[in-house]
Amino acid sequence: MTALKRLVLPYPLLSLSLVVMWLLLQQSVGLGHILLGSVIAIGAGKAMQALQPEPPRVRNIGAILKLIALVVLDVLRSNIAVATITLSGRRHQPRPAFILMPLELTDHLGLAILSMIVTATPGSAWLEYSPTRNTVLIHVLDLVDEASWVGTVKHNYERLLMEIFQ
Repeated sequence: MTALKRLVLPYPLLSLSLVVMWLLLQQSVGLGHILLGSVIAIGAGKAMQALQPEPPRVRNIGAILKLIALVVLDVLRSNIAVATITLSGRRHQPRPAFILMPLELTDHLGLAILSMIVTATPGSAWLEYSPTRNTVLIHVLDLVDEASWVGTVKHNYERLLMEIFQ
């Protein structure tokens, strides 16, 4: 019975929410609106089911804790660096740069997490990922040493994400 429910309504709460939202947007509520809203809600649930990614396979729980600690420290450190640049005004001119960095990480969830880490760290932004070349283009607000920056990302984040997901 539950398998049949999952086939018809894979996301029942989403479908119910969509029907309610549909009815709230209507001037009057009638049987036609209820039926049309239900058909749309069931179709949206089916579309969401098709988009559902495969569940992640986490390989190393300890690496997750280490990654979280590193990200928190690096975000704090980067916040201080960006605040110093901002508050120093013209005394310290930032050296913005683009870095094309090769990656070894191929897991989709790992790449998504790496992009969030890089973008959430003040002073850097993940701009473009090339799956054919397995490279990422990153903008850095104040680049002092490119090799050091790339080494930090690869050693601190990419290596741990590979331990977790690959």
